[in-house]
Amino acid sequence: MPIFTSRCHLAPTLLALALAWPMGALSGERVTLDCGNGVKMELAPIPAGTFAMGSPKAEKGRVSDEDSHQVTISAPFYMGVHAVTQEQYQAVMGENPSHFKNEPDSPRRPMDKATWNDAAAFCRKLSEMTGKKIRLPTEAEWEYACRAGTKTPFHFGDTISAEQANYDGKHVYGGGVAGTFRKETTPAGSFPANAWGLHDMHGNVWEWCSDWHDKYPKGAATDPKGPESGTRRALRGGAWNQPPGICRSARRFAFLPDRVDDLFSAGFRVAMD
Repeated sequence: MPIFTSRCHLAPTLLALALAWPMGALSGERVTLDCGNGVKMELAPIPAGTFAMGSPKAEKGRVSDEDSHQVTISAPFYMGVHAVTQEQYQAVMGENPSHFKNEPDSPRRPMDKATWNDAAAFCRKLSEMTGKKIRLPTEAEWEYACRAGTKTPFHFGDTISAEQANYDGKHVYGGGVAGTFRKETTPAGSFPANAWGLHDMHGNVWEWCSDWHDKYPKGAATDPKGPESGTRRALRGGAWNQPPGICRSARRFAFLPDRVDDLFSAGFRVAMD
């Protein structure tokens, strides 16, 4: 399966939003970045909008830090179609500390042993190389992009299957059925994308966000970025070794930004203004 495609096929509602954006703000086309050594990275356009961040109280698997609240993403942005792959990380940083790096398809697999500091350093370096402002997404941007207009536990719907994402398929969620537990990461783009063209938002590797982790703000918020300081950084999406309930759109996790202990399931994807 090809990792990269050249265009974003917009649903009618997304196309309407794209046409409403200011001229020159965002074309609706994907953007390709040069990581060096012939390695490319593709980003998809994400429209501005408002959504309910967090989960309703009745959602199965919900935990206490998922309070539902209205969030507005005030400007469109771009987001990586996939988590950063080992090939991309190697091209930019000149090294590959991934756990699953000795498989034939490892270059196409996501970076899987990244600290938050590693992810931030990658964004800085790629910004210097491309002249673009490359960064980690905020938690709000990540969940908004993951949901792609949906309100269900997964962008696939009320449940998820091991044919749609890479997680511990021995476990089921809601009305789902048991499936394959692959016990390792899979190449980027191995599973269907969401409505906005983003792959692997559920499972495969946890993805670092820019925010320090804390409770959500009370009430509605516009472009929230988390607290100014803290001890742990936020991650989203679950991983290949997690049950499906941990991979829900609203599920949050946090970890120390410089630790690698048992962190071989953590990666990241980039955002760009």
